Amino acid sequence: MAAVQRLLRAVAPGGSAAAAVRRRMTSLAPEQAPSAAAGFPFAAEQRARRPVAAERNVQWVFLGCPGVGKGTYASRLSRLLGVPHIATGDLVRDELTSTGPLATQLAEIVNQGKLVSDEIIINLLSKRLKKGEDQGESGFILDGFPRTVKQAEILDGVTDIDMVVNLKLREDVIVEKCLGRRICGQCGKNFNLACIDVKGENGLPPIYMAPLLPPNNCMSKLITQLMIPKRWSEIGFRYIMT
Repeated sequence: MAAVQRLLRAVAPGGSAAAAVRRRMTSLAPEQAPSAAAGFPFAAEQRARRPVAAERNVQWVFLGCPGVGKGTYASRLSRLLGVPHIATGDLVRDELTSTGPLATQLAEIVNQGKLVSDEIIINLLSKRLKKGEDQGESGFILDGFPRTVKQAEILDGVTDIDMVVNLKLREDVIVEKCLGRRICGQCGKNFNLACIDVKGENGLPPIYMAPLLPPNNCMSKLITQLMIPKRWSEIGFRYIMT
């Protein structure tokens, strides 16, 4: 977590640090795409148009349990570096509010408390990346993808990943943050009522995180978001870095 904060301080808006980060990015993807990439829509097209690192913006992945801070740090770096922050959770929520063919199927899955399949997530991400490329976007910060080894294999086969950030936090703090999550039923913005104040012990620094409180007009429209942390982040991290 401290490393991400140092990165945030180093990459100042409009400063030379942002350009330096982009220049130093080198490809980590192999020459041959894994066979799993065949299941990714537009896979061949993505590989054919894959620009070298020096000619594009950063392509990063943020991993970690729900509540660890992926979205917070990814969104800040997204603004500083001028790249889109793509969260798979947002893609699912956007699709649920649409009239697309997947909306009904997704609603049934979510209402039953089931996990959204790799195929659906990959389809949504593929469409988002294609749309961004058509609109002239360069680079991205992925938040919440990949979550499985299969997803990591597919991603590795269709694009180059410059850096993977695996965020970790004490389990009791993550649980407290997850229990404090709220979303406004009217404007859709996310808030957190939890105030994290943990004393330092055993050589570890203290942890303090102020609550992210909603404005008064959202207070009566808050909906609880209950998310259970999963141990998928280390699997995806090890795969991509090797």
